[in-house]
Amino acid sequence: MRVAAIDIGTNSVLLLIAEQRGHELVALAERAVITRLGRGVDATRKLDPAAAELTLACLAQYASEIERAGATRVAAVGTSAMRDATGGEAFQARATELLGVAPRVISGDEEAQLTFSGALTGIALEGPVIVFDLGGGSTEVIRGNAGVSPTVEQAASLDVGSVRLTERHVSCDPPSPDELAAVRRDTRDALATLGAGWARSSRLVGVAGTVTTLAACALKVVPYDANRIHGARLTADAVAHTTATLARVPLAERRAVPAVDPSRADVIVAGGIIVEEILDWAGASELWVSDRGVRWGLAKRLASGG
Repeated sequence: MRVAAIDIGTNSVLLLIAEQRGHELVALAERAVITRLGRGVDATRKLDPAAAELTLACLAQYASEIERAGATRVAAVGTSAMRDATGGEAFQARATELLGVAPRVISGDEEAQLTFSGALTGIALEGPVIVFDLGGGSTEVIRGNAGVSPTVEQAASLDVGSVRLTERHVSCDPPSPDELAAVRRDTRDALATLGAGWARSSRLVGVAGTVTTLAACALKVVPYDANRIHGARLTADAVAHTTATLARVPLAERRAVPAVDPSRADVIVAGGIIVEEILDWAGASELWVSDRGVRWGLAKRLASGG
Protein backbone atom coordinates (compact mmCIF):
# COMPACT_ATOMS: atom_id res chain seq x y z
CA MET A 1 0.00 0.00 0.00
CA ARG A 2 1.23 3.47 -0.90
CA VAL A 3 0.15 6.44 1.19
CA ALA A 4 0.72 10.21 1.03
CA ALA A 5 0.73 12.56 4.01
CA ILE A 6 0.89 16.36 3.86
CA ASP A 7 1.65 18.65 6.80
CA ILE A 8 0.57 22.24 6.07
CA GLY A 9 2.55 24.18 8.65
CA THR A 10 3.06 27.81 9.56
CA ASN A 11 6.41 28.02 7.80
CA SER A 12 6.60 25.04 5.47
CA VAL A 13 4.51 22.44 3.66
CA LEU A 14 5.84 18.89 3.96
CA LEU A 15 5.01 15.84 1.85
CA LEU A 16 5.77 12.18 2.50
CA ILE A 17 4.90 9.45 0.02
CA ALA A 18 5.59 6.07 1.57
CA GLU A 19 4.97 2.38 1.08
CA GLN A 20 4.26 -0.27 3.68
CA ARG A 21 6.72 -3.14 3.30
CA GLY A 22 6.03 -5.77 5.90
CA HIS A 23 6.23 -4.05 9.27
CA GLU A 24 8.25 -1.11 7.92
CA LEU A 25 7.06 2.16 6.38
CA VAL A 26 9.54 3.11 3.65
CA ALA A 27 9.77 6.65 2.26
CA LEU A 28 9.49 6.86 -1.53
CA ALA A 29 9.57 10.65 -1.71
CA GLU A 30 9.85 13.52 0.76
CA ARG A 31 9.43 17.17 -0.08
CA ALA A 32 9.58 20.41 1.89
CA VAL A 33 8.67 23.86 0.58
CA ILE A 34 8.73 27.02 2.67
CA THR A 35 5.62 29.06 1.86
CA ARG A 36 5.22 30.96 5.17
CA LEU A 37 1.45 30.41 5.36
CA GLY A 38 1.53 31.86 8.87
CA ARG A 39 2.98 35.21 7.79
CA GLY A 40 1.26 37.89 9.87
CA VAL A 41 -1.22 35.50 11.50
CA ASP A 42 0.05 36.32 15.01
CA ALA A 43 -0.94 39.98 14.50
CA THR A 44 -3.93 39.77 12.11
CA ARG A 45 -5.43 36.32 12.78
CA LYS A 46 -5.92 36.05 9.00
CA LEU A 47 -4.09 34.16 6.27
CA ASP A 48 -1.88 36.37 4.13
CA PRO A 49 -3.25 36.18 0.54
CA ALA A 50 0.17 35.94 -1.10
CA ALA A 51 1.31 33.21 1.31
CA ALA A 52 -1.95 31.34 0.75
CA GLU A 53 -1.39 31.42 -3.02
CA LEU A 54 2.16 30.12 -2.63
CA THR A 55 0.86 27.32 -0.43
CA LEU A 56 -1.85 26.37 -2.92
CA ALA A 57 0.72 26.31 -5.74
CA CYS A 58 2.83 23.97 -3.61
CA LEU A 59 -0.19 21.73 -2.96
CA ALA A 60 -0.88 21.58 -6.71
CA GLN A 61 2.66 20.31 -7.29
CA TYR A 62 2.28 17.78 -4.50
CA ALA A 63 -1.05 16.56 -5.92
CA SER A 64 0.61 15.82 -9.26
CA GLU A 65 3.43 13.91 -7.58
CA ILE A 66 0.99 11.92 -5.45
CA GLU A 67 -0.98 10.93 -8.54
CA ARG A 68 2.16 9.86 -10.40
CA ALA A 69 3.26 7.77 -7.40
CA GLY A 70 -0.07 5.93 -7.28
CA ALA A 71 -0.78 6.56 -3.61
CA THR A 72 -4.11 5.00 -2.68
CA ARG A 73 -4.63 6.77 0.66
CA VAL A 74 -4.02 10.51 1.04
CA ALA A 75 -4.43 12.86 3.99
CA ALA A 76 -3.50 16.47 4.69
CA VAL A 77 -3.50 18.31 8.00
CA GLY A 78 -3.12 21.95 8.95
CA THR A 79 -1.47 23.04 12.18
CA SER A 80 -0.82 26.33 13.99
CA ALA A 81 -1.46 28.89 11.23
CA MET A 82 -4.69 27.25 10.13
CA ARG A 83 -5.83 26.86 13.76
CA ASP A 84 -5.20 30.52 14.54
CA ALA A 85 -6.47 32.16 11.34
CA THR A 86 -10.10 33.04 10.74
CA GLY A 87 -11.80 33.20 7.35
CA GLY A 88 -9.77 30.42 5.78
CA GLU A 89 -12.76 28.71 4.14
CA ALA A 90 -11.79 29.73 0.60
CA PHE A 91 -8.24 28.47 1.11
CA GLN A 92 -9.48 25.12 2.42
CA ALA A 93 -11.97 24.77 -0.44
CA ARG A 94 -9.28 25.33 -3.07
CA ALA A 95 -6.88 22.99 -1.28
CA THR A 96 -9.58 20.31 -1.28
CA GLU A 97 -10.11 20.73 -5.03
CA LEU A 98 -6.38 20.34 -5.67
CA LEU A 99 -5.76 17.35 -3.41
CA GLY A 100 -9.07 15.52 -3.68
CA VAL A 101 -9.22 15.36 0.11
CA ALA A 102 -10.03 18.12 2.58
CA PRO A 103 -7.14 19.37 4.72
CA ARG A 104 -8.14 18.78 8.32
CA VAL A 105 -7.20 21.38 10.92
CA ILE A 106 -5.93 19.38 13.86
CA SER A 107 -5.77 20.36 17.50
CA GLY A 108 -2.52 20.86 19.34
CA ASP A 109 -3.15 17.58 21.16
CA GLU A 110 -3.56 15.59 17.96
CA GLU A 111 -0.53 17.31 16.46
CA ALA A 112 1.45 16.21 19.49
CA GLN A 113 0.29 12.59 19.12
CA LEU A 114 1.25 12.49 15.43
CA THR A 115 4.58 14.21 16.13
CA PHE A 116 5.55 11.75 18.86
CA SER A 117 4.68 8.74 16.72
CA GLY A 118 6.48 10.05 13.66
CA ALA A 119 9.54 11.61 15.27
CA LEU A 120 10.73 8.44 16.97
CA THR A 121 10.51 6.35 13.80
CA GLY A 122 13.98 5.06 13.00
CA ILE A 123 15.63 6.32 16.22
CA ALA A 124 16.77 3.59 18.59
CA LEU A 125 15.64 5.02 21.93
CA GLU A 126 13.92 3.26 24.81
CA GLY A 127 12.26 4.61 27.93
CA PRO A 128 11.29 8.15 28.95
CA VAL A 129 11.66 10.81 26.25
CA ILE A 130 10.47 14.32 25.57
CA VAL A 131 9.82 15.16 21.93
CA PHE A 132 9.45 18.79 20.90
CA ASP A 133 8.29 19.95 17.48
CA LEU A 134 9.37 23.54 16.93
CA GLY A 135 7.16 25.01 14.23
CA GLY A 136 6.69 28.47 12.85
CA GLY A 137 3.68 29.30 14.99
CA SER A 138 3.73 26.86 17.89
CA THR A 139 5.88 24.31 19.65
CA GLU A 140 4.45 20.96 20.66
CA VAL A 141 6.07 19.36 23.71
CA ILE A 142 5.29 15.70 24.34
CA ARG A 143 6.42 13.45 27.17
CA GLY A 144 6.17 9.70 26.85
CA ASN A 145 8.02 6.44 26.41
CA ALA A 146 9.98 5.35 23.37
CA GLY A 147 10.16 1.77 22.19
CA VAL A 148 8.44 -0.67 19.87
CA SER A 149 5.07 0.91 20.68
CA PRO A 150 5.69 4.56 21.69
CA THR A 151 3.19 5.88 24.24
CA VAL A 152 2.33 9.48 25.10
CA GLU A 153 1.88 10.45 28.75
CA GLN A 154 1.40 14.20 28.50
CA ALA A 155 1.40 16.82 25.75
CA ALA A 156 1.12 20.58 25.44
CA SER A 157 1.04 23.09 22.60
CA LEU A 158 2.89 26.34 23.31
CA ASP A 159 2.31 29.53 21.31
CA VAL A 160 6.00 30.07 20.60
CA GLY A 161 7.48 29.41 17.19
CA SER A 162 10.23 30.72 14.96
CA VAL A 163 7.94 32.83 12.75
CA ARG A 164 5.66 34.02 15.55
CA LEU A 165 8.48 35.25 17.80
CA THR A 166 10.46 36.75 14.91
CA GLU A 167 7.44 38.78 13.82
CA ARG A 168 6.66 39.73 17.39
CA HIS A 169 10.13 40.87 18.47
CA VAL A 170 12.74 41.11 15.71
CA SER A 171 13.05 44.14 13.46
CA CYS A 172 16.79 44.93 13.51
CA ASP A 173 19.30 43.37 11.15
CA PRO A 174 21.11 41.61 12.70
CA PRO A 175 18.81 41.18 15.72
CA SER A 176 19.63 43.38 18.70
CA PRO A 177 20.45 41.94 22.14
CA ASP A 178 17.16 43.35 23.48
CA GLU A 179 15.19 41.63 20.71
CA LEU A 180 16.88 38.31 21.36
CA ALA A 181 16.24 38.72 25.08
CA ALA A 182 12.54 39.24 24.34
CA VAL A 183 12.43 36.01 22.31
CA ARG A 184 14.15 34.21 25.18
CA ARG A 185 11.74 35.68 27.73
CA ASP A 186 8.62 34.66 25.80
CA THR A 187 9.98 31.13 25.44
CA ARG A 188 10.82 30.82 29.13
CA ASP A 189 7.38 32.14 30.09
CA ALA A 190 5.70 29.56 27.84
CA LEU A 191 7.80 26.69 29.17
CA ALA A 192 7.06 27.78 32.74
CA THR A 193 3.38 27.00 32.16
CA LEU A 194 4.20 23.30 31.88
CA GLY A 195 4.76 23.00 35.60
CA ALA A 196 7.19 20.94 37.65
CA GLY A 197 8.16 17.37 36.88
CA TRP A 198 7.74 17.52 33.11
CA ALA A 199 11.38 16.96 32.19
CA ARG A 200 12.28 14.32 34.76
CA SER A 201 15.12 12.02 33.63
CA SER A 202 14.05 12.16 30.00
CA ARG A 203 16.11 12.29 26.86
CA LEU A 204 15.23 15.08 24.47
CA VAL A 205 14.30 14.67 20.80
CA GLY A 206 13.94 17.75 18.58
CA VAL A 207 11.85 17.81 15.41
CA ALA A 208 11.37 20.13 12.42
CA GLY A 209 13.31 22.53 10.23
CA THR A 210 14.89 24.73 12.88
CA VAL A 211 16.43 21.73 14.64
CA THR A 212 17.58 19.98 11.47
CA THR A 213 19.04 23.26 10.13
CA LEU A 214 21.00 23.85 13.34
CA ALA A 215 22.26 20.27 13.14
CA ALA A 216 23.28 20.63 9.50
CA CYS A 217 25.17 23.84 10.36
CA ALA A 218 26.87 22.43 13.44
CA LEU A 219 27.74 19.07 11.85
CA LYS A 220 28.60 20.61 8.46
CA VAL A 221 26.19 18.40 6.52
CA VAL A 222 26.18 20.15 3.13
CA PRO A 223 24.32 19.35 1.00
CA TYR A 224 21.58 18.34 3.40
CA ASP A 225 21.34 14.58 3.91
CA ALA A 226 18.39 13.34 5.98
CA ASN A 227 20.14 10.00 6.56
CA ARG A 228 23.03 11.79 8.32
CA ILE A 229 20.80 14.17 10.28
CA HIS A 230 18.02 11.84 11.47
CA GLY A 231 19.12 10.32 14.76
CA ALA A 232 22.20 12.57 15.12
CA ARG A 233 23.04 13.97 18.54
CA LEU A 234 23.51 17.72 18.99
CA THR A 235 25.00 19.19 22.14
CA ALA A 236 23.60 22.22 23.94
CA ASP A 237 26.96 23.95 23.42
CA ALA A 238 26.74 23.35 19.66
CA VAL A 239 23.21 24.79 19.56
CA ALA A 240 24.29 27.90 21.50
CA HIS A 241 27.42 28.41 19.38
CA THR A 242 25.57 27.97 16.08
CA THR A 243 22.73 30.30 17.12
CA ALA A 244 25.14 32.98 18.34
CA THR A 245 27.14 32.77 15.11
CA LEU A 246 24.02 33.20 12.98
CA ALA A 247 22.72 36.02 15.22
CA ARG A 248 25.87 38.10 14.71
CA VAL A 249 25.55 38.44 10.95
CA PRO A 250 22.97 40.30 8.87
CA LEU A 251 20.21 38.48 7.01
CA ALA A 252 22.02 38.62 3.65
CA GLU A 253 24.96 36.68 5.13
CA ARG A 254 22.69 34.17 6.87
CA ARG A 255 21.00 33.49 3.53
CA ALA A 256 24.41 32.63 2.09
CA VAL A 257 25.25 30.05 4.77
CA PRO A 258 25.36 26.73 2.85
CA ALA A 259 23.39 24.72 5.43
CA VAL A 260 20.61 27.32 5.83
CA ASP A 261 17.66 27.43 3.44
CA PRO A 262 17.52 31.11 2.37
CA SER A 263 13.76 31.12 3.05
CA ARG A 264 14.42 30.11 6.66
CA ALA A 265 17.29 32.52 7.31
CA ASP A 266 15.13 35.30 8.75
CA VAL A 267 13.61 33.09 11.46
CA ILE A 268 16.46 30.69 12.27
CA VAL A 269 17.91 32.87 15.05
CA ALA A 270 14.64 33.05 17.00
CA GLY A 271 14.23 29.33 16.42
CA GLY A 272 17.71 28.65 17.75
CA ILE A 273 16.98 30.58 20.93
CA ILE A 274 13.81 28.54 21.45
CA VAL A 275 15.88 25.34 21.15
CA GLU A 276 18.43 26.70 23.63
CA GLU A 277 15.70 27.46 26.14
CA ILE A 278 14.08 24.04 25.75
CA LEU A 279 17.44 22.37 26.42
CA ASP A 280 17.90 24.52 29.51
CA TRP A 281 14.34 23.86 30.73
CA ALA A 282 14.85 20.11 30.30
CA GLY A 283 18.24 20.19 32.02
CA ALA A 284 19.64 18.42 28.95
CA SER A 285 23.20 18.62 27.68
CA GLU A 286 22.23 17.32 24.23
CA LEU A 287 19.31 16.36 22.03
CA TRP A 288 18.60 13.73 19.41
CA VAL A 289 17.66 15.23 16.04
CA SER A 290 14.62 13.89 14.19
CA ASP A 291 13.99 14.60 10.52
CA ARG A 292 10.49 13.15 10.90
CA GLY A 293 7.31 14.34 12.58
CA VAL A 294 3.64 14.92 11.83
CA ARG A 295 3.79 13.64 8.25
CA TRP A 296 5.36 10.36 9.40
CA GLY A 297 2.83 9.91 12.19
CA LEU A 298 0.02 10.61 9.72
CA ALA A 299 1.47 8.21 7.13
CA LYS A 300 1.78 5.45 9.75
CA ARG A 301 -1.89 6.00 10.63
CA LEU A 302 -2.92 5.83 6.97
CA ALA A 303 -0.91 2.67 6.35
CA SER A 304 -2.50 0.97 9.36
CA GLY A 305 -5.98 1.80 8.11
CA GLY A 306 -6.63 4.67 10.53
